[in-house]
Amino acid sequence: MKKIYTTGWMSVFALAIAAANGCIGFAGPGVGVMSIPIPITPYQQQLAEDYAYETARYKRVAVLSPITEESHIALDPPPDDQVIRALEKARPVAGAIPGLETTCRNIRGIEKELIADYVDPPRVYPLIGPAQLHHAHYKCTIYFTETTNVSWPIPHEIKVENGIEVLWIDKDHLHRVGGGDDNSPAL
Repeated sequence: MKKIYTTGWMSVFALAIAAANGCIGFAGPGVGVMSIPIPITPYQQQLAEDYAYETARYKRVAVLSPITEESHIALDPPPDDQVIRALEKARPVAGAIPGLETTCRNIRGIEKELIADYVDPPRVYPLIGPAQLHHAHYKCTIYFTETTNVSWPIPHEIKVENGIEVLWIDKDHLHRVGGGDDNSPAL
């Protein structure tokens, strides 16, 4: 009798643990076939991550305070990661067929030079109001060493010791016209 009593309590205890951790229970309304995850390739995942990263960091225009005589200078130059992403768009490292061609690029230096800095006349922008567009154009020179290993049909290596690429990056932002609070959110 003691053995049946112990087995019964152990069964109740095991059932309580299983129900508490989600192994047994009711899932609620189901969505049928739509609940099955669809795998995506690493290429598609990288495209989605790049789009989200660039949208969050570089595809939004800041709305700054009105221009005074001492504040009529451009914002900071483009960061190195923005320049390297632009270089990757201009000269992709990925080969056409994985494993047959591998390219490696070592960045040796990046020079950023302000080419133009000017402000458009005031105009009314939708959802922003009266503002001036401040343009800043940068010339970015990238110095790198690039090595390409081709493994088929004839294995060989192509090495570019003194690679130079010149990119132009625009960094535009808006300045409010007139007074107002300085605490308006940036878009």
